Amino acid sequence: MANLAEFLADTARTLPGQPALRLGTAVTSYAELDRLSAQAATLLRTEGIRAGDRVALMLPNVPEFVVLYYGVLRAGGVVVPMNPLLKERETEFHLRDSGAAVLFEWHAAPGEGAAGAAAAGVRRLAVEPAAFAAGLACVEPLPEVVATAGDDIAVLLYTSGTTGRPKGAALTHAGLRHNTEVNVAEVQRMTSQDVIVGCLPLFHIFGQTCTMNVAVRSGASLTLVPRFEPRTVLDAIARDRATVFEGVPTMYAALLQQPDAAAADLSSLRMCISGGASLPVEVLHGFERRFGCMVLEGFGMSETSPVVSFNHPDRPRKPGSIGTPIRDVEVRLLDDDGRDVVPGDVGELVVRGPNLMKGYWNRPEETAAVIPDGWLRTGDLARRDEDGYLYIVDRKKDLIIRGGYNVYPREIEEVLHEHPAVALAAVLGVPDERLGEEVAAAVVLRPGARADIGELQQFVRERVAAYKYPRCIWLTDALPTGPSGKILKREITAPTP
Repeated sequence: MANLAEFLADTARTLPGQPALRLGTAVTSYAELDRLSAQAATLLRTEGIRAGDRVALMLPNVPEFVVLYYGVLRAGGVVVPMNPLLKERETEFHLRDSGAAVLFEWHAAPGEGAAGAAAAGVRRLAVEPAAFAAGLACVEPLPEVVATAGDDIAVLLYTSGTTGRPKGAALTHAGLRHNTEVNVAEVQRMTSQDVIVGCLPLFHIFGQTCTMNVAVRSGASLTLVPRFEPRTVLDAIARDRATVFEGVPTMYAALLQQPDAAAADLSSLRMCISGGASLPVEVLHGFERRFGCMVLEGFGMSETSPVVSFNHPDRPRKPGSIGTPIRDVEVRLLDDDGRDVVPGDVGELVVRGPNLMKGYWNRPEETAAVIPDGWLRTGDLARRDEDGYLYIVDRKKDLIIRGGYNVYPREIEEVLHEHPAVALAAVLGVPDERLGEEVAAAVVLRPGARADIGELQQFVRERVAAYKYPRCIWLTDALPTGPSGKILKREITAPTP
């Protein structure tokens, strides 16, 4: 059977008493999680949900998200995960575009979801833990997982909408199963003895596949962290003796800057995984020196379920690299004419494999534009070394062309991160009448650190070609980030000269 929900049913049969979820001191076993999700499937049936119907979840990292996620799948439905911070008009758009039949929203939400659901004409059900548990207790568990085909849609995952409105990536049962299986067996090498810290949002594909689905498939325990706070995460790792931490670069930078981080007991960690954006090499090395755990990087997208490549633990690790393609996934690097580039040269990274989305929901033209020939155009520029390791150079759209010269923002960001006072940096192009574009940088300093703009400019100028260093640098208290913690360059505006 292809249904992704079989992972939970299988693990509950073989490891019924194993802790599945932890939230603070509360623990849910796999037997309990399977029963609750089966009762949720029955509850959905009473709401009129049938195979193929879309069900929206607007919940933080709480056990109820996991229960409903697998309950929807068990009933044959399609999960539409949504960021709990969406505003009314955004909620309305997601619900209308997906055709969701019902919205489950956290009871303490500020009201934006309820207003959006009302505007879309979609029924909203508030999820309050005690009332939700009581409601499930009134129904019998759905005895069997509904059969699905491999190419049936399991999840509609909306992209962040960097251009235009968000699009729903239609992820199939087979694609998600394959990505989860490879993660368990070869990427993370997960077993039932592992404990994963789940601070990545579960409505995001990184948290969904690489923490939640991987834990359920392997029988590992998942420690849920509803909101990322460095001190809370460090405490959770120590309390639950976590073996795996997964995060985005801004999380690693924040943990590294935590004043009392050196005193934290992270000796139980065997692996740390970074994804979602490029991890500055200085942050990687700083984290490893501070906490004594190797950080392995990979690359993925919502459209690829998500993992495409990884620094596999059984191969040499190359800092700054996104590793090599995972099993059954092919990667090519193409120039502007669609020809493969030679090792060392930069080209657009394109992907083919069982992890690809079925397409964008109800958007055949946009699907054809990104998958014209079976290969997904990622929009990322990369190079491949002689050993086959891949390195993301930058987003194609982020490339700065200064007076005819190409400047890759990530290269300059890496140099800025080498400065001892710099915590975070984002490099972008700003309009320039003479050169077309000029190189600019927004910089966040480490707590208590000092550095002036001239010093930072000189630091970069000494390390890169003259046309590359930022002529415009400004200091800021924080950089805007998206729901997964990725820096949102589109929301950064250079100060007026």
